Amino acid sequence: MAQHEIETQWMGKMQFNTLVNGHTIIMDAPERAGGEDNGPIPKPFILTALSGCTGMDIVSILRKAQTEVNDFDIKVSGQLSKQQPIEYISIHVT
Repeated sequence: MAQHEIETQWMGKMQFNTLVNGHTIIMDAPERAGGEDNGPIPKPFILTALSGCTGMDIVSILRKAQTEVNDFDIKVSGQLSKQQPIEYISIHVT
């Protein structure tokens, strides 16, 4: 069975660094929330992962079909809840 594993380290204040396959991803909060704004907040990474996986699937399918594509974009939006815990209540991919 395949497995993904990451390691996240607290760097102080609101910053966390996550090691993913040898790449460091920096997540932080804006200054108004106690961070230093050294990176994006973590929640949008859910949308980022969805768009990246979708794009890679599309490219893989197109290559198998020997279809050439020069350009395409994926847009993902997520509606956040109004109360705690803040979570995505809907996600839309185009």
